[in-house]
Amino acid sequence: MAQRLKIATAAAFFKRARGGFDLAGSPALVQGDSSKVLARLPPGSAQCCITSPPYWSLRDYGIAGQVGLEASLDAYLAKLVTVFDGVRRVLKSDGTLWLNIGDSYTSGGRTWRAPDKKNPVRAMSVRPPTPQGLKPKDLVGVPWRLAFALQAAGWYLRADVVWNKPNCQPESVKDRPTRSHEYLFLFSKSEQYLYQADAVRGPNARNLRTVWDVHTQPYRDAHFATFPPALVEPCVQLCTREGDVVLDPFTGSGTTGAVALQHGRGFFGVELNPAYVKLAARRIGEAVKKRRLAA
Repeated sequence: MAQRLKIATAAAFFKRARGGFDLAGSPALVQGDSSKVLARLPPGSAQCCITSPPYWSLRDYGIAGQVGLEASLDAYLAKLVTVFDGVRRVLKSDGTLWLNIGDSYTSGGRTWRAPDKKNPVRAMSVRPPTPQGLKPKDLVGVPWRLAFALQAAGWYLRADVVWNKPNCQPESVKDRPTRSHEYLFLFSKSEQYLYQADAVRGPNARNLRTVWDVHTQPYRDAHFATFPPALVEPCVQLCTREGDVVLDPFTGSGTTGAVALQHGRGFFGVELNPAYVKLAARRIGEAVKKRRLAA
């Protein structure tokens, strides 16, 4: 497998690929809107998608077209359903989607959020209004709302993995427990799909359980929560084989791409934010270099 990372804007990438392209070739990182890029990829060309889209109402990335600051929860869910419709088209018939998504609380009518000493990027000058039917301080339930929306759109909802964070970030709240988990959903495109249960086993060689203890892990230069490699690795091993293409339409800091390449898989990533494209390119480039040296 060629190991030179291709990095380009969507316009430049598809201009060069007028004669067609194969996702199984060199790994690629494209800057652009996920829905638009996915619509131009060959159908049935990736084996697995492992991704963590921006969470709703939690961060302002300051870039036009960003996901997560839609004026309503329904608009956010609809946007992600559209993106993952594109993912389903690009996956092989036995392909899978691993989706990490976090929850949020209603804004309580506030249109801003104050910074936090331990997390200064938490500050926001704008916040979506409280969804209709919810009250101030309500937990929104975003993960399950999205899971059911994707299920209704045609995905097979196969598992809800609880990502337990032993080193979760402390919270100053006094009227509820500190949240120390997120969800990692497993979806499949078809009723029958690639899942290699023996590739990852639990203690005493038992079948893998649905609660995974994975420490959060910061990445240098990233001023936002990153997808830890230890959360991605089991997904790669369970649902892909060497040489298969792993897709990530919300590449962020590049964790999925780095892990995929380290395990001998191909990778195709999409990221809207040019600053994150540079960050991911460095990280994935390091993985490419390590893979080449080990060959």
